[in-house]
Amino acid sequence: MTQVLVVLDASVMNVALPSARAQLGLSEVGTSWVALAYTVGFAGALLAGARLADAFGAERVLAWSVVVFTMASVGGGLAPDGSVLIAARAVQGVCAAAASPATFTLLTVTFPEGPSRIRAVAIWTGASLAGGGAGNVLSGLLTEYVSWRAVLLINLPIGIAIAVGAFALNRKRGTTPRGCVDLLGAVLVTGVFTAAAVAVSSLEPGGDPRTAVIAGTVALVLLLALLGQQRSARVPLVPWRLWRNRAVVAGNGATLLAGACFQVAIWYFLTFTLQRDHSYSAAVTGIAFLPLTVTMLAVSAWGAPRLLRRFSVRAVAASGALVAAAGFAAQAAALGSGDLAVLLAPSLLIGIGGGLLNTPLATAVTSGVERADAGAASGLMNTSKQFGGAIGLAALTVLPAAGGYHAAFIAMSVLITAAGSASLLISGRTRGPASR
Repeated sequence: MTQVLVVLDASVMNVALPSARAQLGLSEVGTSWVALAYTVGFAGALLAGARLADAFGAERVLAWSVVVFTMASVGGGLAPDGSVLIAARAVQGVCAAAASPATFTLLTVTFPEGPSRIRAVAIWTGASLAGGGAGNVLSGLLTEYVSWRAVLLINLPIGIAIAVGAFALNRKRGTTPRGCVDLLGAVLVTGVFTAAAVAVSSLEPGGDPRTAVIAGTVALVLLLALLGQQRSARVPLVPWRLWRNRAVVAGNGATLLAGACFQVAIWYFLTFTLQRDHSYSAAVTGIAFLPLTVTMLAVSAWGAPRLLRRFSVRAVAASGALVAAAGFAAQAAALGSGDLAVLLAPSLLIGIGGGLLNTPLATAVTSGVERADAGAASGLMNTSKQFGGAIGLAALTVLPAAGGYHAAFIAMSVLITAAGSASLLISGRTRGPASR
């Protein structure tokens, strides 16, 4: 339930963005930052959030992060202007950064490597995809028939239900606090991600090039400071031994590139294509995303685990990337059609490819990881995914001014092909349970 909620809120504002932009008077950059604030906060705080689970217990972190997440959702739903909405979205993202790795940590310490973990990871991945799809559908229906504000306020009853269950879980099996969290490292990571996103989004035509240069310089300085700080940190955000795990490194590289396409960008560009370019309503737009979501969910939860019993992780992931790349290229070609069926047919290919790609990568990045590093590994995976989504959206929103949304989808085809190439670097010995 928690994973559905945090992923749902990454996408729930997508279809609502045109309405929120009109009511709050947001600029093009301001509109993109309503989505970016969540993903930047999510990505920037994920490594620290994952360490919170290791240090204070995943059950406890899960409970309290959901409480604050819900409060931020209410603040965003009642926001009087764009700055408050963006700030609330950033707080949501930071809380999601604590909650999401806690869910994955609970999963990895509960299920040992092998068939049971493969199935559990597939269900967790399916929950993530279901959250993304549900977010688009809810966003469309609530925006059309209630208000764009309702897409955030609906988190109140959902959050209360999850918090009650999380506190009950903590009382039943909560662990004793046993460590600390590198807060300075967390601040530096968040600063790097935020400055990088500002730099890339400032490259938009009409943007201030000085802002891009200043933000880029700040990002570089903070990155160098982070690398130095992590070498001397008593408990680094990512243990250095994880960087020696080939499957973890290659899997996270592929995850970052895939996140640039799947995390936010595809929903963002399809939303504006349908509503602004073809005048479809918010409700129709939300429902139109169902085939993509259901296809990706079915392939990820049922198809990919079965293939992983016979083939290596890198073979399944690379095949999925190629299918998705073909889908993105076909999507670029179909943008000119006013027929909804023709316009969205390529999304089925994208859904199949994404489903084949996501589960193998989630399996690879936890392969051979010790129990004590489970939180760090899950945090690194989610960081790669969310940072890819944030930087990907910031970069891809620059392209439409030059070549329209066609250019953005072609770029996504190239990025997902690169993700497939990165997945080939995963050790050939990293396979599904049948080979263990």
